[in-house]
Amino acid sequence: MWSPFQAVCLRSSKVYRRSVAAALFKRPSRRDANVSPFSHSAGRSQTCRALVYRTHGEPSRVIQLENVDLPPVGANDVLVKVLAAPINPSDINMIQGTYAILPDLPAVGGNEGVAQVLEVGSQVKSLKAGDWVIPKDAGLGMWRTEAVLAEKDVISLPNNIPLLSAATLGVNPCTAFRMLSDFEDLQPGDSVIQNAANSAVGHAVIQIAAARGIKTINVVRDRPEFRELSERLKAIGASHVIKEEALRRPEIKELFKTCPKPKLALNGVGGKSATELLRHLKIGGCMVTYGGMSKQPVTVPVSALIFKDVKIRGFWVTQWKRDQCHDGKEFRAMLDELCSLVQQGKLTAPPCTELSLQDCHKALDAAVQPFTSRKQILVL
Repeated sequence: MWSPFQAVCLRSSKVYRRSVAAALFKRPSRRDANVSPFSHSAGRSQTCRALVYRTHGEPSRVIQLENVDLPPVGANDVLVKVLAAPINPSDINMIQGTYAILPDLPAVGGNEGVAQVLEVGSQVKSLKAGDWVIPKDAGLGMWRTEAVLAEKDVISLPNNIPLLSAATLGVNPCTAFRMLSDFEDLQPGDSVIQNAANSAVGHAVIQIAAARGIKTINVVRDRPEFRELSERLKAIGASHVIKEEALRRPEIKELFKTCPKPKLALNGVGGKSATELLRHLKIGGCMVTYGGMSKQPVTVPVSALIFKDVKIRGFWVTQWKRDQCHDGKEFRAMLDELCSLVQQGKLTAPPCTELSLQDCHKALDAAVQPFTSRKQILVL
């Protein structure tokens, strides 16, 4: 993806993109004055294995497993071994060239993952060898065996949580956490409605809401294994699991005899599905859009605006993280709370399939299949 040596806070995306290829694929012409004299690459060229794309296109066609040079470990850097990294929709979209932010090419894929610190620079204060870290922002290029990262670009996690939970914590659970926290004042007994309930965000919404005593109405597309899916979602805390078609039927009224109308709707699909969520919002409620899997626009009925005074918002966790970069206290507090839920067994990773870097094309093909119920994880 992007260079692992960029600051998290970006003042100029154009400058940021220009530097990506150079940082990832060119070694420095001379040692910087701040570089530690004890470097992992001292005396020879150190490389890692990485999944690189040199042009945009379908991931399984353009991604290649290559050797990539590692730079020296600077005074404010850490050398890490990547332990596991998931394949998320945003990763796919970046490789396809359709995402909101795109790096210069060539680039290393992967926005998310967990790594173990192997070596720290002489001025690194917050980390030590053995610590687990995750990226603070998108673009560090986590589909690789090792990386040299700036201390300020990563944040630590406890290394006593499950590996797959750590690898998948930084994007989807953070998205779910913020949407449940920042848009409506939700209290125990309130309800939330969401589509894409079988997604990784959906799984996190169900579990975080359940831990807070909030009911969830979970909408999924019809499928042959609907009963099994419904039982699985209820096992992790879902209050109700319904098919999209049920939102348009009169019997939906029966559900609201025992469950309050939702204050909050979470839309990861768009199109008609989003419109149906709006129909069932409480007066004055809010719909937050964080994804658009249908690739259809969100249509808001005039009546919803006039007679129900609904609020229409959007959320992008990447931007939220960047807004926190000067302080970071809220980000730290959120991760601590999420890790506490993991340690209590109240927040688990979504169903995952573990594969190696050598199986990357199989993993990428599986990640783009419809009705995907398992997240593909590259375990290194």
